[in-house]
Amino acid sequence: MTIEVERKKLISIVVPVFNEQENVAPLHAAVSSVFERLAERYDLEFVFTDNHSDDGTFEELARLAGQDPRVRIFRFSRNFGFQRSIHTGYMKARGDAAIQIDCDLQDPPELLPEFLRLWEDGYKIVYGVRSIRQEGVIITAARKLFYRLIDFLSEDELPYDAGDFRLVDRCVLDELARIEDQTPYLRGTLAVMGFDQIGVPYARSARARGQSKFRMRDLIGLALDGILSHSIVPLRLSTYAGLAISVVMFLAILGYIVARFVFGQSWPAGFATTTTLILLSLSLNSLFLGVIGEYLGRIYRQVRKGPLTIIERSIESPRARPAALDTQRSGPPSESRLLDAPPRAGGRPPARQA
Repeated sequence: MTIEVERKKLISIVVPVFNEQENVAPLHAAVSSVFERLAERYDLEFVFTDNHSDDGTFEELARLAGQDPRVRIFRFSRNFGFQRSIHTGYMKARGDAAIQIDCDLQDPPELLPEFLRLWEDGYKIVYGVRSIRQEGVIITAARKLFYRLIDFLSEDELPYDAGDFRLVDRCVLDELARIEDQTPYLRGTLAVMGFDQIGVPYARSARARGQSKFRMRDLIGLALDGILSHSIVPLRLSTYAGLAISVVMFLAILGYIVARFVFGQSWPAGFATTTTLILLSLSLNSLFLGVIGEYLGRIYRQVRKGPLTIIERSIESPRARPAALDTQRSGPPSESRLLDAPPRAGGRPPARQA
């Protein structure tokens, strides 16, 4: 009689990094400490995607990989952006589930057991909801406004105040691999894929070491990606505004003709009026062409089919868990078999929080 020993599930910790030399070791130590208490149930691997750091981040990662065979490193040939870095980490993950966490430890590793508990309960995506942020009043208000604006404009229901700190089941990762998007906005993409999802509120800490690598233009670019990836409302607003202005101009011309030829009215030529109308027309044309150009630019990048990222160097210990075990994943109930079931109609995640 043969007794089968249940294989421990492999959890991939996906960490995008850019110039985070000071934070790499503390993040590794904090996550490892959490999983020491879960060692009977889970195996662990780290998947670091280095966005071509120009400090000592890669060397620090290489040192860690030499000490810990669970550490896998993928360094890009240039900085491809934060969202592409996360996407590549998901595609390189070999686990039954992948958890993305920022390297600066603003997202608490202590929340990972709760993510795993909800995953074991059957949820395929567990995301953190930032109920409290240690940031300035203006930037916090701007972030809250953005999440509500994108949800208002989007044709899909997107969760409020949810960042990239999340657990994603293997079946969702396999579906994500089939999506070809040159400008990925993973927060929205994963939300509209369907599957059972749940949010976990938490207080986001302030950064303890170093400075954020996100500049204001990066935040604006991320906001534009989120809006334009999930809504054609700006295009429709352009159309409606153009039609409204055309109707107003037509009525104004008609009124001028009636007043001039029916009632005999005459007015002196108005330089200010003419100039105002010309400037208004130029402004509206520029605005609408800019909106159309944003969409055309995304279509252009999509048609080109370039690589999302290019890996310049990688470090993977030969002692690390072999990829062949991926074909033997057990995962939570009906984990891989959910690939045969279509997502929920409309792709709307349930509005639930733990």
